[in-house]
Amino acid sequence: MVVQYDPHYYPYPSRRNMTYGSRGMVCASHPLAAQAGLDALKKGGNAVDAAVATAAALTVVEPTANGIGSDAFAIIWKDGKLSGFNASGPVPKALSMEFAETKGWAAKGTLPTYGWTPATVPGAPAAWAELTKTMGRLSLEENLAPAVFLARDGHAVSVTTAHHWELAFKKYALEKGEEFRAWFDTFAPLGHAPRAGEIWRSEAHARTLERIASSGARDFYEGGIAMEILEAARKTGGYFSAEDLGSFVPEWVEPIGVNYKGYDVWEIPPNGQGIVALIALSILRGFDFSSHDDPATVHRQIEAIKMGFADAHRYVADTRFSGVPVKELLAASYADARRALLGERAEERNAGNPLPGGTVYLCAADGDGTMISYIQSNYMGFGSGVVIPGAGVALNNRGHCISLEKGHPNMLEPGKRPYNTIIPAFLTKDGAPVGPFGVMGGFMQPQGHVQVVMNTVDFHMNPQQALDAPRWQWMGGMNVSVEPGFSPALAQSLQRKGHAMKFELESNSFGRGEIIWRTPEGTLGGATESRTDGCAATW
Repeated sequence: MVVQYDPHYYPYPSRRNMTYGSRGMVCASHPLAAQAGLDALKKGGNAVDAAVATAAALTVVEPTANGIGSDAFAIIWKDGKLSGFNASGPVPKALSMEFAETKGWAAKGTLPTYGWTPATVPGAPAAWAELTKTMGRLSLEENLAPAVFLARDGHAVSVTTAHHWELAFKKYALEKGEEFRAWFDTFAPLGHAPRAGEIWRSEAHARTLERIASSGARDFYEGGIAMEILEAARKTGGYFSAEDLGSFVPEWVEPIGVNYKGYDVWEIPPNGQGIVALIALSILRGFDFSSHDDPATVHRQIEAIKMGFADAHRYVADTRFSGVPVKELLAASYADARRALLGERAEERNAGNPLPGGTVYLCAADGDGTMISYIQSNYMGFGSGVVIPGAGVALNNRGHCISLEKGHPNMLEPGKRPYNTIIPAFLTKDGAPVGPFGVMGGFMQPQGHVQVVMNTVDFHMNPQQALDAPRWQWMGGMNVSVEPGFSPALAQSLQRKGHAMKFELESNSFGRGEIIWRTPEGTLGGATESRTDGCAATW
């Protein structure tokens, strides 16, 4: 007799401890993906191999938040140096402001949310190949083998993934175009979203991952997979060209950072939104804080985040097309000026003038000192809803973040990378690595980074405590949402300061993060998000 229960019902508070290891650690939002990364370490791979293996596996076990058609970013500490990596793709060259005007999109202010139009060139396959080749020890075939196995043999769907899969099923059922049919063939072959504990497998995923592995990802951009993408676009109204795919190359970049009370916090430069967190922390470092749940603390955090977003939405863009005043936005004098505007009441915040005139996150570390902060995303859950028939490639909808305002730095231009929400982060102190961290989840991400950094530095929380602490999320204007478990008294105090407070019934929108810190003893201490099915796999 089978025991009956509801896998989505958890009425009691629970606690998890942080995890320690010495020879390696992988923290991810799904246990099977973390195990894939740990297997790479045990084979002799390093943290970069572990991250690639984990990232590829996540496209299979958590397709509700990423896929083979994702974009990606990474920050890597290796051989005493910090490196940044941008594998976000551009919009197709066929898209322009003039074209948007003829379609009526410009009048609405954004590209359509779903379908081919918001899909940008996927960067994840190229990211896996480049990271493995440049910084890994294993072959790409070895790193992708666990993902191939999980796709071909199947896996039991996890609780959080099942919940988001059901939401996506209902959402895409409302879309009537031919381009959405393959989503249901691939992700709902039995006519419904897989339920928690149900086996889901995809031979299409397995074959595509094998072809990416054997070709160093070139089959995806120039070979057979590319032809399948272009054929699907031709048949169902897509805009990709052979040049769009074949010309894509990920970019190595220098991380940007600010010092926050003795610690250096590092993010990827624009077109990523990591600068939001850095602007906010630059403002907040001028205050002393007594407690993470003091009304003055949270009020100042919210107001600083508002300022960071105001500046980012005004200036952040693809730096190959538009100048972004990164140095000026992070200057101490600018932070001082912005801090002076922060009073005791909630206010609308506009961009200043600094010039003188559904994502999956994972992190990994090895026993030799290499550490990586990695993130990849289809943006809104499964992304655009477009899946390449027979290939299992779900395309992202990152183009929805590009602006249709003429003259804006993030304005739509052919081949331009949109403003990107996904942001890996890294913490160092006195030139030595503390470790990687991140909080996934759209525009919640820099807000989560600020809260995690302050929980760590100001309030001396361990990694698990820093992630578990109840969160707030600025939603625009004066609106602030808080999750279950947030103090009602604190929320009431913030309401009296002018914030429009709202309690949410669940925590899904408040970010899902991981942390690995190197301990004074030279070992590794990690934590994963209690808001998802996360796991810290250690050796």
